[in-house]
Order: sequence, then C-alpha cells, then structure tokens
Amino acid sequence: MSTSATRVAALYDIHGNLPALEAVLRDVRASGVTHVVVGGDVVPGPMPREALQCLLDLELPVQCIRGNGDRIVLAATAGDVPAEVPEAYRPIIRWNAEQLDASQTRALSGWPSTTQLNVRGVGDVFFCHATPRNDTEIFTRMTAAERLRPVFQGIAADVVVCGHTHMQFDRTIDRLRVVNAGSVGMPFAGPGAYWLMLGPDVELRRTSYDLVAASERIRKTSYPQANEFASGNVLQPPSEAHILQAYSKAEL
Repeated sequence: MSTSATRVAALYDIHGNLPALEAVLRDVRASGVTHVVVGGDVVPGPMPREALQCLLDLELPVQCIRGNGDRIVLAATAGDVPAEVPEAYRPIIRWNAEQLDASQTRALSGWPSTTQLNVRGVGDVFFCHATPRNDTEIFTRMTAAERLRPVFQGIAADVVVCGHTHMQFDRTIDRLRVVNAGSVGMPFAGPGAYWLMLGPDVELRRTSYDLVAASERIRKTSYPQANEFASGNVLQPPSEAHILQAYSKAEL
C-alpha cells in the first residue's frame, strides 16, 4: 500500500547544483508542499555534499530514490568506478565520492530504486529515475508509444513520474500518464531549475534563480569541470532540440 500525500514536489536530477536546489526549495515552501520526492541523481555535480545534506536536513517529509548517478558515485566510495562510466568522466565520479562523508554515504546506500505515493486529486503515483525497468533507459516526448508499451506494462498506478533525460514532458501511453519532472540542476532547456508539482493536479514547474551568482559559486569549488558546468549547464544549457536529436539514436 502506498503512502498518502496532499501536495508533492518531485525534484529530479539536481546534480550537485546547490544554488538551483535552494531556489526550488524556496518555491516548494511557498507553495504549501506537504511531501517531497527526490527522484535520483542528487550527485554527481559540483556541490554534492552540500546538496545532499540540504535534502537530508529538510524539514518536510522526504522520500528519495536512487538514480544512476547516485549509484555510480556510491560504488566509487567503495573504490570501484563502474565500467559503464567513460574514461573522461571517471575523475568527476571519484571527486564526488571523495566529497561525501560516512553518514551521507549510508543515507545514499539506503535509497530504493522506486517508490509510490497516493496523491490527492492525482491518484497512485509511481516514481522511478529513468524507467520502471532500470535507471539508465532513455526515452523522450518523441519516443513512439508502441516502443514504450513493454516498458510500462504491468505498472499499477495512475501516473508514472520519471527523470534522467533532463527534459520535461507530460504524455499518455495508452491509459497511463507519464510525466518527466525535468532537471533541477542540469536542464536541457532554457536556463532555470525544473521540477514537478503533484496535487491536486499535475503541474510542470520552472524556478528562476540568479544564474550569474550561481555560476560564480560553482566556479569557486574544486569540482574538476567547474567552469564547464557553470557555463554549459547553468548559464547556457543545451537546447531541448539538440538533445532530442542526440537521444533519438540512444533511446531504449
């Protein structure tokens, strides 16, 4: 049986962007949210320890699920960067693993891969990171429904919320509503922090924040690609059109 909630904020793909997370949490508090679901990939990113602790200290009820980024960083804390990580990104994963303390690592290791809530006005909502099957599958608003039917077959819910691709959408596959919450910290869209509000309806949200100040904070970290993240993921993120074209070759 799923837990019941009235007004839920779904925060996905934060990727250590603490300034974006702080801005979203200000909106969350102002919106009367009663429950927060963190949909994975709090890490890796430029401020992983701070972003994770911000969520662990949140005064609202929080349920967290693990994304592929969290899983990979967690493996690296034990000295094992998974083979799926390309060589160019391995220093980033190692750096993120080194930032987490023992209590944060324990918290991360306890996160499940999925969770479910009953949200008033919305129904039973199933939360996963990428798809119900695993944490790495890619699909977008353009992926054909017939390719997605096997992915969502047997899900006993009214709505599925996912992330992973960092682009918001709201679509229906047969009778199942499938919503991508977008990315708080690393969007593939216009600059800003993207998230989802559930209850009494489903609302795709975007929070503006001080991008210049955020980029300066990120550049002051020792993150191996701090300048690239600040310029290419905060100030001028990739466009949805560009990423849709790239993902069309990698979906499912």
